Amino acid sequence: MIEGVKRAGLFEWEVPIGFVPGMRVPGRFFLSEDLGQTLEAGAVQQLANVATMPGIVGNSLAMPDIHWGYGFPIGGVAAFDMTEGVISPGGVGFDINCGVRLIASPLTGDDLAGTKRELIEEIFKAVPTGVGARSARTLSNKDLTGMMTDGVGWCVEHGFGLPSDLVHCEEQGRMEHADPDAVSAKARQRGLPQAGTLGAGNHFLEIQIAEEILDAPAAAAMGITEGQICFMIHCGSRGLGHQVCTDHLQILEKATKKYGISLPDRQLACAPVESPEGRSYFGAMACAANYAWANRQMITHEVRNVVAKTFGIADEDLPLVYDVAHNVAKYERHTVDGRERELCVHRKGATRAFGPGASDIPPVYEEIGQPVIIPGSMGTSSYLLRGTATAMERSFGSTCHGAGRVLSRTQAKKDITGKALREQLAKEGILVRAHSDSVLAEEAPGAYKPSNEVVRVVDRVGLSTLVARLEPQGVIKG
Repeated sequence: MIEGVKRAGLFEWEVPIGFVPGMRVPGRFFLSEDLGQTLEAGAVQQLANVATMPGIVGNSLAMPDIHWGYGFPIGGVAAFDMTEGVISPGGVGFDINCGVRLIASPLTGDDLAGTKRELIEEIFKAVPTGVGARSARTLSNKDLTGMMTDGVGWCVEHGFGLPSDLVHCEEQGRMEHADPDAVSAKARQRGLPQAGTLGAGNHFLEIQIAEEILDAPAAAAMGITEGQICFMIHCGSRGLGHQVCTDHLQILEKATKKYGISLPDRQLACAPVESPEGRSYFGAMACAANYAWANRQMITHEVRNVVAKTFGIADEDLPLVYDVAHNVAKYERHTVDGRERELCVHRKGATRAFGPGASDIPPVYEEIGQPVIIPGSMGTSSYLLRGTATAMERSFGSTCHGAGRVLSRTQAKKDITGKALREQLAKEGILVRAHSDSVLAEEAPGAYKPSNEVVRVVDRVGLSTLVARLEPQGVIKG
């Protein structure tokens, strides 16, 4: 382990106050010995840097998929007091509300036999992918404003979803306090043609099979059975979200000086939560988050169209299990030292994991906790988990978000070619569709931590518990 870091439990490590000057609280992360071999010193330094920020509450936290990011580490969770604390774009990231959703189906593996390639090709035609991908739909500025303020609600109202989709999204697919006036013309310009597109990088759309049920009552509540075919969608707020982050970083860098905030890294640029600059960023970020939910909803609409037509079933036969955000800041109420407080919780590459009885959970999940969806990397398992009371007590209701990179995209391309990877996955029965082999190499399974070890840690610590294992059958890469 990195010098200065102390073991605090079997899978728990503490970065003590003093690791870097000015720390107000300790850092704490959850990691196994195996995952510790890939831990970057820079990510731990970032975790400690976050602990120096004004108004931070509890600990600066990181999940087992921790790795180096912009300012905050990816896999990081930090909560700030609403009066004395700050809000920071670095704690959210550039792909605001990058998130993931899972759609169930009545299909089994046998239904895919002989149709899998055709199904992948049809979905690939229906869902635009790749850098700068543009939607076939023409949206007006009024439509875009509707997406930014009402999220999934706008989609359902305009025929891109089912009413039941609303309750099966975190925050019902819409954050309050969205302020379109805080979104620049350039961000709007980037968002207009990209609604309903997958994008590039680590974004994907997978056909999966529920290979193993690990918690039968919870799986039953989520409508998941062994051998069932599901569809997983992973993407975010596209160019609009990136531009919102870029625009407001410039504003908050000035605000950091204006309010006399001393930081060890300029990438932690921030402003008091209740300051004009802080409220403006939150309003713009909420717009981007709502746009991201709407984006995943419009992709869901296209997937339902293709699957329903291919197998002669109805949209209602393809229910949304749940949709979770990975990169977001929210105002939430949590109990700290026996007292309930409103906090500004930043999750950057982390998933909300609210436990049984918590607020904002669909009635059907109230007794088991919210679904937590952890995607693997192309060729590796994805997992369905559920939120816990332990997460509420220890991590502001948060858990990991995915496998977490261990190789840069450049290094990944040196280690394997896209063609070789495609052939290797085909031998395993996994069909892959992408615009280029280069994209495949960048996102090779070897570029990521093993997803099974990441979820094993959060399950053992109790930050979320395993419900089902899902295996990829077909992959569309962004």
